[in-house]
Amino acid sequence: MRRADLIAFALLLLVGAVAPLLVYPAFLTKLLCFAIFAMAFNLLVGYTGLLSFGHAMFFGGAAYVSGHAMKVWGWPPELAILTGMGSAAVMGLLVGLIVIKRQGIYFAMITLALAQMFFFFCVGAHFTGGEDGISAIPRRPVFGLINISDDKALYYVVLAVFTVCFLLIYRTIHSPFGQVLQAIRENEPRAVSLGYRVHQYKLVAFVLSATLAGLAGALKVLVFQLASLVDVSWGLSGEVILMTLVGGIGTAFGPVIGAAFIITMQNYLTGLAQWVPVVQGTIFIVVVVLFQRGIAGEIGEWLRRMKRRSTLKTQRD
Repeated sequence: MRRADLIAFALLLLVGAVAPLLVYPAFLTKLLCFAIFAMAFNLLVGYTGLLSFGHAMFFGGAAYVSGHAMKVWGWPPELAILTGMGSAAVMGLLVGLIVIKRQGIYFAMITLALAQMFFFFCVGAHFTGGEDGISAIPRRPVFGLINISDDKALYYVVLAVFTVCFLLIYRTIHSPFGQVLQAIRENEPRAVSLGYRVHQYKLVAFVLSATLAGLAGALKVLVFQLASLVDVSWGLSGEVILMTLVGGIGTAFGPVIGAAFIITMQNYLTGLAQWVPVVQGTIFIVVVVLFQRGIAGEIGEWLRRMKRRSTLKTQRD
């Protein structure tokens, strides 16, 4: 890990460790879940160049499977979460095989159509509870040892999972595999001419992104003890796009910043009732206009300019 990224990551963990002392743990846990969701989406759109309008199907699908496993089957949370991730991976593979050869608007529209089909499946399916969803999902001890019925204990469990996910994604994008994904994003025909099996690389990235999105959905079930149609709605797919755009597409820390920004904004705007979408849209437009690279992207560009100025000044001296 580069020095600047290492310092930023250490500060992020430090803030995460002390945050429950100052902020309500349930809110922070929700933020971490959506940060994982945004990081998973950023792996697809930011480093592979594939814009999905249906990522909520993986988030919500895993939420339903995990919630059903914990409430109806009585499974422990760690096994239920793994099952939810597995279901998201299978869905990602099936959807990926259908859409991965499409590009641009065609890719986006097909993912949206498939997500809407899955939404209506969840409305009519018996195990999802239909419009009522799955509620009162129990919080059993993790590994039979960690009592996550306490919000603070649950927060630190999710923080540990978030840390592993961040490091996994960071290692992926800085690996040879990640470099190939970025080459595909920048110039797919050139990547093909160099002999890379582009569709296979994109399929692996799609499945990995879907799996991590499923992990976020499964963790979210533990926070709210609820899986509902909101988790598979197209609106949630739009929210994760906003998080990534606001934070900074193609940056390691951008999705985390974007998730924190959007979730915090939603929390403090709840009193505005029907005016919330209007205010959100206005704030989003202002942020996109002023921070075209996203918040993290603009901060990174400012630091690079400062470094170049310092280097030039040193050379002149």
